[in-house]
Amino acid sequence: MSHNTGWEHHHPGQPAPQWGGGWMPPPPPPQPGVIPLRPLGMGDLLGGGFSAFRRYWKPLTGVILGVQGIGILLVAAAIGLAVLGAGTRFDAVFDLGPDERPAGADVMALLVYFVPAVVLMLVTMTLGMGMIAALCPALIQEAVLGRPATFRAMWRRCWSRLPSVLGVVLLIGLIAGGPIIVLYAVCFPLIIMGADGSGPPPAVFLLFLGALLWTPVSVWLTIRFSLAPAVAVCEGLGPVAALRRSARLVSGGWWRVFGISLLAYLLAMVVGYIIQLPFTLIGMFALFPAMLTAGDEASDFTTLIVGIVVYALFVLLGVAISGVFQFGYPQLVLSLLYVDQRMRKENLAEGLIASAHAAPAPGRG
Repeated sequence: MSHNTGWEHHHPGQPAPQWGGGWMPPPPPPQPGVIPLRPLGMGDLLGGGFSAFRRYWKPLTGVILGVQGIGILLVAAAIGLAVLGAGTRFDAVFDLGPDERPAGADVMALLVYFVPAVVLMLVTMTLGMGMIAALCPALIQEAVLGRPATFRAMWRRCWSRLPSVLGVVLLIGLIAGGPIIVLYAVCFPLIIMGADGSGPPPAVFLLFLGALLWTPVSVWLTIRFSLAPAVAVCEGLGPVAALRRSARLVSGGWWRVFGISLLAYLLAMVVGYIIQLPFTLIGMFALFPAMLTAGDEASDFTTLIVGIVVYALFVLLGVAISGVFQFGYPQLVLSLLYVDQRMRKENLAEGLIASAHAAPAPGRG
């Protein structure tokens, strides 16, 4: 996929041109894609996210479901291997009498089997977040100019920028959440050692106070660096340079970026819940006959198992489908916020208008 030089970082030049002059009302700004090429309002940003999702749902859904599917298969395989390897250790740890305690060797064996599965789950989740954070800015690059985007082109673009975006995601996590992780690592052993006392140990209050004081700082840092994935994709910068660039773009507009980002996440939650609800209801109907006969001694245990399996499958299907919108829409809005901040501060609209009138790159589509 060819890079468009209109997206490269330039120093702010002349103010944005005024459309029209004199007594004549200015004509509307050009809109070759999902947004008008001018500084955007809240409605433009939220509506532009919906428009981009609607127009480019095929590559968006394909990449997100592909990432989710690969991650689920890997984690399920790891958990399956752990269950097979653990064998009878479950009974030795969990199936005990009232006064019995599990042997330390059995507990350690379970940890040895399941810790790799947990680590793999965290790794796949991080990779999935990185892919989605790389996908949406790449998609918005095409959407603002109304150009087509295919699954193959988006997948290649995501992989090419994934290392930088992963670096951004990890750095934001360490900067915004690192102090809480350190505090938890220090306080948790103290909480365990003081659990036999007459009241809650002082480490509990220390952990609560630390989290309470750091949370506003963490939110401020997260919003300050929230445009860094879009910077890494659209401008080709490394993780540290992308964080610095995001801080400059957000400077002077923190509350605006915070408010619109919060609205985008809330909208994604509501729409995702609406999408998931029918699947949950269908699954409950499948489980309903088994629930009616649950207290009957003559009830068939197979019916209950089948009902639970069908319910779980429908819930997972609903989560996967709703997750496409819940994960994708906020990142689309954040990518549009990146475009908006650059149009406000650097007159990016002028470069985009020139790109919109240029001939399309050969082989695109």
